[in-house]
Amino acid sequence: MMGTQRAVKVSMSTSKVPINCFIVSYIALIMKFLDLAIDWVVVFYMYRLMVSGVCKRFIYPCWRPSPPNEGKYSSKAGDAFGRVDGLWWYKDSGHHVNGEFSMAVIQANNILEDQSQIESGPMSSVESGPLGTFVGIYDGHGGAEAAHFINNHLFNNIKKLTSENQGMSEMVINRAFLATEEEFLSVVKKQWQRDSRVVLGRLEKAFKEIKAVQLSSEHNANSESVREELHSLHPDDPQIVVLKHKVWRVKGIIQVSRSIGDAYLKKSEFNREPLLPKFRLPEPFDKPILKAEPSILVQKLHPEDQFLIFASDGLWEHLSNQEAVDIVHQCPRNGIARRLVKAALREAAKKREMRYSDLKKIGQGVRRHFHDDITVIVLFLDCHLISRSSFREPSFSIRGSGGVSAEANT
Repeated sequence: MMGTQRAVKVSMSTSKVPINCFIVSYIALIMKFLDLAIDWVVVFYMYRLMVSGVCKRFIYPCWRPSPPNEGKYSSKAGDAFGRVDGLWWYKDSGHHVNGEFSMAVIQANNILEDQSQIESGPMSSVESGPLGTFVGIYDGHGGAEAAHFINNHLFNNIKKLTSENQGMSEMVINRAFLATEEEFLSVVKKQWQRDSRVVLGRLEKAFKEIKAVQLSSEHNANSESVREELHSLHPDDPQIVVLKHKVWRVKGIIQVSRSIGDAYLKKSEFNREPLLPKFRLPEPFDKPILKAEPSILVQKLHPEDQFLIFASDGLWEHLSNQEAVDIVHQCPRNGIARRLVKAALREAAKKREMRYSDLKKIGQGVRRHFHDDITVIVLFLDCHLISRSSFREPSFSIRGSGGVSAEANT
């Protein structure tokens, strides 16, 4: 959804901690290799996953999320690894392989459409494989089915392919995306998408300031570079991007240029009834209009890089990159994700000229008129842990919508 198609590699040497950063689009994978050097690999996949209401008639006969009272699919579930308080789910603090994290979710829709996960431990199916921490935020629209599916399949595909290829690479990441796409289309047949963001907090020692560095770019038709890419991929289609109501849309329908799913914009066989006419294309097409491949940027991080903020667009609608980074830098780590969400909610209330205390009284569904579902994960990069090559935190898996499990490595 965001960024360019080709991988971009940036090398920045560090005297003590060489760190590699794969920026793909929204999902983070921090890996600590236990062989020769100590490297971190961070993968961001920035995909927003959506299911349009008209497509649900395809989805539900094939695959349904569990009812609200069944564990990890519930926006109300939680256990010792997270707490539920009204529309909140949060885990104020925890430890991943190389640092701490904080996580929070606030529900606005009738059914929570954001899904998220942190996986810390072996990054392959082999226990002796590289250790790491995987962070994923999947922002749904019109339903949570697609986000649930990706939450349950993408990381497993990454682990499987990492094992098969004996290591992590851009090819592995790309193949994991495509495999998940094929699985999704074969099971549920439809879906949609939008924008999330990853922001790095970098300490500028010379000025004693914290600087926000956005690591993800947007795969949105409102970006001139995205429109140029679409025109180059579809040179014979003058209507590949259309300006409607001052907003650029692919084929006049959708703003994003990449997604997992959206079968009706990838295969002509799905461009038919019962899809509503306003979503159907009048002419057949012989190649996908949207792409599933992630864009990948490889970059080296510095020891002064302090933390990463992962958040669905519900946060960024109300806070700037720098505002979010300043909050994380100035406040205690414990509960920092929840603090960011509250800051966004206060801004949402202010925009509607109401008090935050009044906004808190509004229930799900109606609350969507004031703000979107918001998911935030803050991952701290603790350099002193990187040098401890024998250090292993217990493996764990945590889902932001509830449903947590953990087990110690043996």
